Amino acid sequence: MKLYSSEQIRNVVLLGHGGSGKTTLAEAMAHVAGITKRQGKVEEGNTISDFDKQEIKRQFSINTSSVPIEWENIKINFLDTPGYFDFVGEVKEGVRVADSAVIVVSGRSGIEVGTEKVWEYADELNIPRIVFVTDMDDDRASFSKVLEQLKTSFGKCIAPFQVPIREGENFAGYVNVVKMKGRRYVKDHVEECPIPDDLQNEIEPVREMIVEAVAESDEALMEKYFDGEEFTPDEIRGALHRGVMDGSIVPVLCGSGLNNAGVKGLLDAIIKYMPSPNEKNSSVNGTKPHTDESVEVVCNQSEPLSVFVFKTIVDPYIGRLSLFRVYSGVLKADSHVLNVNKDETERISHIYVLRGKEQIEVPEIRAGDIGAVAKLSKTSTGDTLCEKGRPVQLQGIDFPESLAVRAVVTKSKGDEDKISSGLHRLMEEDPTIKFVMDHENHQELLYGVGGQHLDVIVSKLDAKFNVGVELKKPKVPYRETIKKKVKVQGKHKKQSGGHGQYGDVHIEFEPSGDREKPFIFEEKIFGGSVPRNYFPAVEKGLQESVRRGVLAGYPVVGIKATLVDGSYHPVDSSEMAFKIATTVAFKKGMLEAGPTLLEPIVDVKVTVPDEYMGDIMGDLNKRRGRVLGMNPVKGKQEIIAEVPLSEMYGYSTDLRSMTQGRGLFTQAFNRYEEAPNDVSKKVIEDKKNG
Repeated sequence: MKLYSSEQIRNVVLLGHGGSGKTTLAEAMAHVAGITKRQGKVEEGNTISDFDKQEIKRQFSINTSSVPIEWENIKINFLDTPGYFDFVGEVKEGVRVADSAVIVVSGRSGIEVGTEKVWEYADELNIPRIVFVTDMDDDRASFSKVLEQLKTSFGKCIAPFQVPIREGENFAGYVNVVKMKGRRYVKDHVEECPIPDDLQNEIEPVREMIVEAVAESDEALMEKYFDGEEFTPDEIRGALHRGVMDGSIVPVLCGSGLNNAGVKGLLDAIIKYMPSPNEKNSSVNGTKPHTDESVEVVCNQSEPLSVFVFKTIVDPYIGRLSLFRVYSGVLKADSHVLNVNKDETERISHIYVLRGKEQIEVPEIRAGDIGAVAKLSKTSTGDTLCEKGRPVQLQGIDFPESLAVRAVVTKSKGDEDKISSGLHRLMEEDPTIKFVMDHENHQELLYGVGGQHLDVIVSKLDAKFNVGVELKKPKVPYRETIKKKVKVQGKHKKQSGGHGQYGDVHIEFEPSGDREKPFIFEEKIFGGSVPRNYFPAVEKGLQESVRRGVLAGYPVVGIKATLVDGSYHPVDSSEMAFKIATTVAFKKGMLEAGPTLLEPIVDVKVTVPDEYMGDIMGDLNKRRGRVLGMNPVKGKQEIIAEVPLSEMYGYSTDLRSMTQGRGLFTQAFNRYEEAPNDVSKKVIEDKKNG
């Protein structure tokens, strides 16, 4: 593949709701650009960007993939992203290194929740965008309906640069509103045609809006507009480019990815209106490692090298590939770079341009371009590579918190090590996966973004690493404590020839008031009834005893144990005897001091549009939650509540269902609180039964 300088590059992320047609559009653009002789189809499993076995099996994108296309001497790096919410981590990777976005909307389905979400992601990083309304060849498609939805959802920035021409039920072509020319599809090419009379009324206000946008972009053009003069094509193009760049204009184009209609027009629009890397990110700010000192990184080949790794692919056969974008300088094969995040040197051997799973080897990647490098042993997603002489750390990726959790159980005994190894390999690819060993409840916990995400992880473990697992509801980490003060004796006496064993303690047990600590130990011994050298044995006995409570075997917290009296034998007493005596006293004390079960309470913040407030608050109440307040956040409402952890199982799926995917939540442990009697009884019963 030819090497390109930054002004000849466009980095474009394809965004949209799941099933809106992003992969089909990427395939169409690759076909139109001459990369493929035959256009692949998602349902046939032969597209460039959906090459993973799981994607072929499920017929939707799971990973972000790179599809570089050469068009009119410009290299367009398309990043095809998943549309389903569970794979938002992949979307964030693509958006992080893109300079612009094409948001794909089905003309049949219109605006969907995923459309709103990806618009927000583009807003977060302030990247210009074009909307492409696809499926226009479907007789159920309505461009005017979609346009109305776009304007309602996203405001006056929406600017239809094209209006479809229909003949009967057929999508026959479009009017280029910028040039005021008709375009008709004839077999495998487009011909100019007159603008149909019945579209004049529809086109006039659209054309006037574009002309006004051009006028508002420059004072000289504003004067020209008021004087009634026509703008030149160059003036219109320049003004629209500036408007797209600053986000005041979002062009809307139409076509069909399946039939390649409007695809050339989209490619032309990307070149005309979307920014090159040295235009959009002519400079970005990084930081000097271990300081807050800002470092300007300029998109230029002559600048010191800085590279951001935005994605990692780990495959048992092809090995490890790190996908990166060069922000400054030139990354060359057979060179050495500094990984500032790990403070380690990495050797760059072979460099590739990835097109789906195809690896095209190149000698270098220049500022603004995207590539891949194999076998970096210490580098992870989100790391910055640079020259040793100018260390700089670029901003990482803001991944969502993974809150869907399941316990992992092996289908075959002896596969535990394989699970851990396989999951850690998958975590290198997908930073939204978390794997935690819960020693207390003897369970391995797998965290993901949602149920579908977890299902894919299980399938990948089986397919890539030959490990079969089941996912189950995780155990809740309950605690036990006491409610009143008691004084008990614990005595251990054993005589069996020779030295015996003797230990005797009198201990007061009471609530300590601090449930973050298992126990507080004090001694108030008078007259040496228990020698000082046995105090550590008493404390050790308590340390071992608090691991299992008397109700259901859960760890004990929040007790104070005061050694007040006891006795010893000058020959038979030992540390072991006093430790055992203490465990006897502990069990007695727990049973007599009003043992009770504590459940973990989590702080929950749920962010939803206003119309879902009633449903969400009602649902939180059903989960025994306490709503503490509400805050307005970016046009939505944030509900703040405290909820027992046991009631939060499956909440990510339930919230998505209640809000059609518009709701978000976070949770964090707050404290332990006494469980209601009915909950306590059920937990104790369940523990006894198994």
